Amino acid sequence: MTFRILMVCTGNICRSTMAHQVLQQALTDLRRDGENLDVVVDSAGVSNEEQGNPIDRRAARVLRDAGYTVHPHSARQIRPHEVGDWDLILAMTGHHRSNLVRLADMAGVERLENGEVGDRSTVDIRMFRSFDPHSSAGDMDVPDPWYGGHEDFLDTLDVVERATPQIIDHIRQALNR
Repeated sequence: MTFRILMVCTGNICRSTMAHQVLQQALTDLRRDGENLDVVVDSAGVSNEEQGNPIDRRAARVLRDAGYTVHPHSARQIRPHEVGDWDLILAMTGHHRSNLVRLADMAGVERLENGEVGDRSTVDIRMFRSFDPHSSAGDMDVPDPWYGGHEDFLDTLDVVERATPQIIDHIRQALNR
């Protein structure tokens, strides 16, 4: 069974794309080391304001400088009809999560934590930082680097890298249920 995970932010050019690329590379590294998790990773935005645009050049630079391969990207907006296509959707902020819950309701997709992998009638919508060991209940948003500088993109990458191993553990558990 294939586990399908979607990262979601505002415009799909910074946070969600960074998380997508980091998780994708971590899964590729695991495959190279002999562990083949059957996972599809993608990203989207709740807005169409960046539709078709590539990853933000500052995000790409930070990823490359950290040793990640930056794959071609075209920003897209999540649509209600696709919500049920994902086993886990990770929202970068509470605002994004609220939008995703509304889309799931519009599509008639039940929100269910730890649902059956491949069940397209349910989706698990969580905060990305729920997998970050340094997060706290009052600090669940992934910082938006868009209006900041290089350090802000580094901070976002730091959050993404801290959460990624826990996301992989979650995927392992889901695939072994």
